[in-house]
Amino acid sequence: MTHRQIMVIFSGLMLALLLAALDQTIVSTALLTIVNELNPRNGSAEMPWVVTAYMLASTAVAPIYGKLADLFGPKKIFVFSIVLFLAGSALCGMSQNMVELIAFRALQGLGGGGLMALVFTIIGQIVSPAERGKYQGYFTATFMFAMVIGPLIGGFFTDRSHLFGVSGWRWIFYVNLPIGAVALVVISAVLHVKETHVKHKIDFIGAALITAAACGLLLATQLGANGQEPWGSWQVIGMFVLGVVLAVGFVLWEAKFASEPIIPMHLFRNSVFSVSNAMALVVGITMMGSLIYLSVYLQFVVGYSPTGAGLAILPMMLGVGPTAMTTGILISKLGKYKIFPIFGTGIAVIGMYLMSRLGVHTSAGERGIYMFVLGVGLGMTMPVLTLAVQNALPLKDIGTGTSSNLFFRNMGSSFGTAIFGAILSNRLVSYVHKDLPPSLSSQMSSGGGTSLSRTALQQESAQAAQHGTNGVFDIVVRDFTSAMSVVFICAAAIMVIAFVLSFFLKQVELRTAKGPGKAQAKAEDLAPAVH
Repeated sequence: MTHRQIMVIFSGLMLALLLAALDQTIVSTALLTIVNELNPRNGSAEMPWVVTAYMLASTAVAPIYGKLADLFGPKKIFVFSIVLFLAGSALCGMSQNMVELIAFRALQGLGGGGLMALVFTIIGQIVSPAERGKYQGYFTATFMFAMVIGPLIGGFFTDRSHLFGVSGWRWIFYVNLPIGAVALVVISAVLHVKETHVKHKIDFIGAALITAAACGLLLATQLGANGQEPWGSWQVIGMFVLGVVLAVGFVLWEAKFASEPIIPMHLFRNSVFSVSNAMALVVGITMMGSLIYLSVYLQFVVGYSPTGAGLAILPMMLGVGPTAMTTGILISKLGKYKIFPIFGTGIAVIGMYLMSRLGVHTSAGERGIYMFVLGVGLGMTMPVLTLAVQNALPLKDIGTGTSSNLFFRNMGSSFGTAIFGAILSNRLVSYVHKDLPPSLSSQMSSGGGTSLSRTALQQESAQAAQHGTNGVFDIVVRDFTSAMSVVFICAAAIMVIAFVLSFFLKQVELRTAKGPGKAQAKAEDLAPAVH
């Protein structure tokens, strides 16, 4: 394809990608307001599930969308995923409680998983790996734009208690509808890719097994870490055992019985595929699992409005965006990619450690530097993993390889959100119980969570002062920063694993054509050459 033809297709893909990316960044800024309205007493306990439900659903269906695209053509399935995403968005905006919101976020994720998987699958079909780094910059720019504008849009709506008779935060979901309508029109007009219909058998059993396994492990983590059930209780142990058994069953099913598995086990014989997916899992855990609480810190501790919190996160976006674009361009020019995730994960470890130093009195300049350093590390790492997988596999496996890499990244994000949310809630409840009188601490942390409403906490602090207990607000805010520090220390320790794995990522020569030649394809099927 010519550059002009590619850019016509990219315009539609980038608009759809903007739709999915914008949703995540808008929700992160408004999350504190949402949970404080729908469940003001125990917001910290249920908050992770608003994100986890979306990520888990999008993770489970991402590999299936690749098969459906082969059956019915990528354009039809792409349009279907947008429609499903918009239906979920509308229902999220109408949610009346946390249970409904979490359920509708899962429905939204069923559509969002298709958007992400099909965008990168189509890219892998139309652009060669040697040129993909250059075009990757356009998608990085789209993500950067969503990261910058999303928190601001989310803050704009959230700062307004009502807009046209509807709660302001609900518009963060309703705003998807006009954007999605434009995306549908543009994609229908410009997305013209070759549709080679291939008969496939969808691995619904595999999808059900891995989804159930993930749910079991996530529920066990939440129940134990939030203090809702003792770690040694039969509920927690039973959920862990069930999750592990289902995970083992998934591997056996995929390896022995599935005619067309979601994740073919033979691909793990390719070291680039294995290492890239392991890194995607770890980076997903640390990135989404910890950064979602940065906006909460800025609103709850620093006292910013949602809009102010969106502006305050800008240094991180300035670190991620330009760095990722520069990384993609350098990869295309140098034909090498291994060095970038090594430096990137190393810098990200430092950035996570710096973030653990955030406190009540940390200056805006210090926060900006910490966030920028972390953004640079993530920007050097994120663009490489999918590119390495697509380059290492023969053309016939690009769709499966791409969706598998997305699967592991999203699975990491799901586990990270739940795990770090549980750590934050558990540490916060523990510190509050230690620093406040028993009657007051029990009142503030009933149900396994603690209210994260700054206004409500100030009111409770004033009431406690009238009864002789002073400084409740300052104590809880300090305890929250201590809990946040534990979250980022854990994230830094996990990111060290990604840093070690990056040294095992083999450098494979980037292909200069859409697919490898016969000799190259045969060699890649067996074991990628190291250069």
